[in-house]
Amino acid sequence: MTLPAANRGIVHSLVMIGLGSNMRDPVWQIRTALREIDDLEGCSLLRVSSLYESAPVGGVEQPAFINAAAEIETTLSPQVLMAGLLAIERSHDRVRSVKNGPRTLDLDILVFNDWQLDGVDLVTPHPRAHERAFVLLPLLELAPELYIPGKGSARDFLSQVCGQSVRKMLETEGQLRT
Repeated sequence: MTLPAANRGIVHSLVMIGLGSNMRDPVWQIRTALREIDDLEGCSLLRVSSLYESAPVGGVEQPAFINAAAEIETTLSPQVLMAGLLAIERSHDRVRSVKNGPRTLDLDILVFNDWQLDGVDLVTPHPRAHERAFVLLPLLELAPELYIPGKGSARDFLSQVCGQSVRKMLETEGQLRT
């Protein structure tokens, strides 16, 4: 007798992923990355936020960022999922030469179930998610009642980030260029 997957120890996790880009057609970078995340074995893309334009953080002179959030379901562990996301970043020629510098693609695990992990290579929830409007706004669009494990309601942090420059893009601005 074959047991259903849920009874064989396979854990289906809900994960919120942050996406950002400010180089080489950022809208295309994000749209392509979403397809690639959905194509990862053990991952299924459930919902995607609108695109948001945000001012860079960190003092490095660079173009504005395009950001979004995605909700996925996965059977992967947080570490294996992060390895997959990093491989997608590398396929987009992501270079990590300047902290907070320009990038073709940035993929972050923002929330993984209600888990709190504090590893060398992976911390969840993302340690600065609650401090960034470009993370909170897309997240709250997908999950208005989102609770950030160990921090609190995502909505409660909005007043602390209201001075950050972020705007929701119009649908026509987020279409792929041909």
